[in-house]
Amino acid sequence: MYQEFGINEKIENLANEAEENLKKEFAKIDLACTKNSLKVLTAFQKNKIAEVHFNSTTGYGYDDIGRDTIEKVFADVLHAEDSLVRTQFISGTHAITVALFACLRPGDTMLSICGKPYDTLDSIIGIAENPSSLKAYQIKYEQIDLKENNFDIPKIIERVQKKDIKLIEIQRSRGYALRNSLTIDKIENVIAEIRKVNQEVIIMVDNCYGEFVQEKEPIEVGADIMVGSLIKNLGGGLAPNGAYIAGRKDLIALAAERLTAPGQGKEVGPTLGINKAILQGLYMAPHVVASSLKTAIFTSYMMEHLGYNVQPKFNEVRADIVQTIELGNEEKLVKYCQGIQAGSAIDSSSVPMPWDMPGYTDKVIMAAGAFTMGSSIELSCDAPIREPFVAFQQGGLTYEYGKLGVLKAIQTMEN
Repeated sequence: MYQEFGINEKIENLANEAEENLKKEFAKIDLACTKNSLKVLTAFQKNKIAEVHFNSTTGYGYDDIGRDTIEKVFADVLHAEDSLVRTQFISGTHAITVALFACLRPGDTMLSICGKPYDTLDSIIGIAENPSSLKAYQIKYEQIDLKENNFDIPKIIERVQKKDIKLIEIQRSRGYALRNSLTIDKIENVIAEIRKVNQEVIIMVDNCYGEFVQEKEPIEVGADIMVGSLIKNLGGGLAPNGAYIAGRKDLIALAAERLTAPGQGKEVGPTLGINKAILQGLYMAPHVVASSLKTAIFTSYMMEHLGYNVQPKFNEVRADIVQTIELGNEEKLVKYCQGIQAGSAIDSSSVPMPWDMPGYTDKVIMAAGAFTMGSSIELSCDAPIREPFVAFQQGGLTYEYGKLGVLKAIQTMEN
């Protein structure tokens, strides 16, 4: 069946074996998809979503009932008091920046309890010197590394019981770190332990890549605020840009005034015709995330049986949509990413190469034949060019397209 796509018989046979042996894992994903779909449908009906909410505003964006109702829907889906869902957010990194600057003041200390955050936060925190960083505003940063892929709870408790930490940051996904992503039960456990000794500290979760992967979200297990991108999970492949912040009402008010202006906050922000795409994307998100997870599990099975180290294994509990593949050398890494590009619907004739990407210290290769530029809920694969040469793959709007892209990547690398 795949010969016209350039896939040889050996790889096709392995794909057939994989799908036969993955039925149990796929069934688990389908069950979670149904539960998350029920969450979304209930929120739509509770807030009486109608065609009027697809409206568009320009200029200041006063009285945009679509925007305001979307934020109620997101809050309900995520079990939050309030949310800020805006096209004015450029990325998940931008939303995290807004949340951090909203919550922290000069003299405060931020503590990451899962090691160093994602590379693009280096300049925001001040790990990389930058005149606009938190460090430049006299906001201090500390971190506690994970211990054996779990929170180092004794160290965390020892530090936070001193009560001079203003905000704790938890990054659910691995970023470019070679660690496991953090499941909701691990996050729930560490939050419960922190609350035994410190009720005041703000607990923020970077939830990028994690939404709808499991049946609960961070706010449901005690986080105060969470952040994510709409060109990842909750955008469902339809939102063309934007991000969200959800959580406590007082913290969302601070974030809104940081995004717009003090005294204006959530009352302004034109939607410019994006409301329908955001709503329809959220509606589709449980199914799209399920497709991404199936693509990741298929990839894990295939690559492990071809002799590569993968994480997570195909039958392990997942906390995000990211699949890592340790390819061992730069040539295979580049070829795999180029194969993902060649297996895409958009820009399939383009050939990605490593380059000096803004916000990263290493050269990075990024493959994404996406309808929305940079969308990583669509099948994509990227990697910093550094040992041990690990590919970070995510996305797949449908499992079928995801599978085809992965088969093309494997064939390209094996040629």
